[in-house]
Amino acid sequence: MKIPLLDLKAQYLTIKDEINQAITDVLDSSVYILGPQMKALEKEIAAFCGTEEAVAVANGTDALVLTLRAFGIGPGDEVITTPFTFFASAETIAQVGATPVFVDIDPVTLNMDLTQLEKKITSRTKAIIPVHIFGQMLDVERVMEIAARHDLKVIEDAAQAIGAEYKSKKAGSIGHAATFSFFPTKNLGAYGDAGMIVTNDKHLASELRMLRFHGCQVKYYHDKIGYNSRLDELQAAILRVKLRYLNGWNDSRREKAAVYDELLVQLPLTLPGRDPAGTPIYHLYVLRSDRRRELMEALKQADIACAIYYPVPLHLQKAFHDLGYKEGSFPITEKACTEALAIPCYPELSRTEQEEIVRVIEGVYRGK
Repeated sequence: MKIPLLDLKAQYLTIKDEINQAITDVLDSSVYILGPQMKALEKEIAAFCGTEEAVAVANGTDALVLTLRAFGIGPGDEVITTPFTFFASAETIAQVGATPVFVDIDPVTLNMDLTQLEKKITSRTKAIIPVHIFGQMLDVERVMEIAARHDLKVIEDAAQAIGAEYKSKKAGSIGHAATFSFFPTKNLGAYGDAGMIVTNDKHLASELRMLRFHGCQVKYYHDKIGYNSRLDELQAAILRVKLRYLNGWNDSRREKAAVYDELLVQLPLTLPGRDPAGTPIYHLYVLRSDRRRELMEALKQADIACAIYYPVPLHLQKAFHDLGYKEGSFPITEKACTEALAIPCYPELSRTEQEEIVRVIEGVYRGK
């Protein structure tokens, strides 16, 4: 039984007619950039997240870069984030000339450990980028309280968390701004690269729209050095179709996660931790085990996909060598990177497939 980590084709087949019609409508319109589909998607994403504004951009990495730029963050500044995340969360800080400063993670949720956050703030700190890892929201209200005491901006990195909630508030609705990635593997994924920034700050939204279009508000009149980071109409149209299904898909992921929790609870491994105030969307179902290599080999032999998230923590990446971190700098992160393993968890996954995955995992611990 071959089981992928994510089955994008199965998802497509469930909405094939709507997707194909949306693409055809764009082709018939002959409008491909900064058109009505993108503008409609911005309004729909803002409504979904509960924010005043949404600004569509080319990808999730650009979303972070443009937001940092719009807040005036650059050389000499520091921005605090987590070392347990995809590279872009810190890469973008360096791209605008600022310095990433890391905070170790909570051993249960794998999100930033907020008990360690405030001690990392210095006179050079200008912003905090909390990451909602694997679709589990962090307590952003607490981050905002800390930020307010130090006059800092908070940019939620919600790339993996669209639709997740914390105390009934949606990811992206609490910080000064938030960024999303619509990379194809995300819970809301395009058929190419795509991203979005949400905020309640209309001035910030205006600045972002200028930066995404070569720094101009009026064509050929450039107020600033900007970027070419526009979400095309085809991706916007596809995302508008998929957005209508997102809540159901997220509910389904939670159901699959509950099945795993039930079937795996007796085994000597660590299941995904939850903050009781949060409602995760399980972008990934990541368990942890000190026998990860054996689990991976057994799953591979059974033709079941799995993946390591993340093999190398950001503070030990070669690109950040100059920051001076060493092994032992963030022990919880480093331990997670040796143990974390994602197994298939997506709406189209069947109970039978989940039971087969669990059977293989059980076999490792029972010596079968």
